[in-house]
Amino acid sequence: MATFSKKIQKLGVYTSGGDAPGMNAALRAVVRAAIGQNLEVVGIMQGYVGMIENHIEAIDQRFVANIIQRGGTVIKTGRSTEFTKPEGRAKAAANLKAHGVDAMVCIGGDGSFRGAHALWEEHQIPIVGVPGTIDNDIFGSDKTIGFDTAVNTALEAIDRIRDTAASHDRLFIVEVMGRNSGFIASAVGLAGGAEEIFAPESLTTVDKAVDRIKDGIARGKTSSILVTAEGQKPGRAYDLADAIRKKTGWDAKVCILGHQQRGGSPTAADRILASRMGAAAVDSLLKGHCDIMIGTEGEKLIEVPLDIVTKNEKKAHLDLISLASVLAT
Repeated sequence: MATFSKKIQKLGVYTSGGDAPGMNAALRAVVRAAIGQNLEVVGIMQGYVGMIENHIEAIDQRFVANIIQRGGTVIKTGRSTEFTKPEGRAKAAANLKAHGVDAMVCIGGDGSFRGAHALWEEHQIPIVGVPGTIDNDIFGSDKTIGFDTAVNTALEAIDRIRDTAASHDRLFIVEVMGRNSGFIASAVGLAGGAEEIFAPESLTTVDKAVDRIKDGIARGKTSSILVTAEGQKPGRAYDLADAIRKKTGWDAKVCILGHQQRGGSPTAADRILASRMGAAAVDSLLKGHCDIMIGTEGEKLIEVPLDIVTKNEKKAHLDLISLASVLAT
C-alpha cells in the first residue's frame, strides 16, 4: 500500500471498462461520502477516454439522485488504447492536474486498475479502486460489484428455458458471459441444476457431457441443460451444439444470454456492496492510503495493493462445478 500526505480538496471519480449493475450505486456512495467530508467532486466522463479528451465535469448530490436502482453508469464508460501508452497517460494526468484533482476513485475491473496503478506510479495521482465487473474475476476480493445481479439475471433466464426444455423434451445449451473466468457459469450452473458446466477452469468435455445426458435418459430424464462460459468469443455454445450433434445426432438448442447480463437494476446485494465499497474508497483516501483496491474478505472490507491485484489471477471455484455434477445425477 502506498501513502501520500497532500490534503484532498477535490476528488475525481470515473467508471471504466465493461459496465456492471451497481456502478451507479458505487458512484452515488463516492460522491455523497466525499461531499459529506466537504470535498468537491468531479466526474470523468467515459473513463480513460474522457480523461484524455478532458471531459471532466463538477458533480453534486443532485447529480447522483435516483440512480442507485439504475443499471449501467450515468458518467459513461469506455476503453482507450491511447491510455495504454505513456503519452496518453501523461495527457490524462495533465488534464486532471489542470482541473485541480487531488485524488481519484476508479470503479472498474483489472484493466482499469492497471491504468490506475500506472497513473500513480508515473504521475503520483493518488487512486483507490472499487471492483466493478460482473465476471467476479478480480484477485484480492471475494466479491465484485455486478456479479450477483448477472448471476440472478442468467438464472432467471435458465429457469424459463427449463420450462420449455421440459415441455418439448429438449437439450438446451445456455451461454453466459465470462471470457477467461467461469464464475458466472459455475454459479449459474449449480443454482440452475445444469447437467454439465463448461468453464475455462474446468476439465469438462463433450464426451463427458454426452455420457451424463445418456445416463439421465436411462433413468427416464427427458430434458437437459448445459451451461457454458462464452470463452474467447461469444458463440461457443454453437460449437458445443455442433460437436454434440456430430457425436449423437441430437439437436441441441442454443441460447446466448449475452449483454443482458450486464444491464438491468442491480440486486440488493450489489447495491449494498457498491455503497460500502464506494464510501470505503473515500475513507481510505482521506487516511492517505492509495494505489489500493477496496476488496472483500468474507463480509469484511479490506485494502489490497493494486500491484498485487493486477499481477495475479483469480480462478473460479471448481468445487461448485464438481457439486453441480454430483447433484445433477
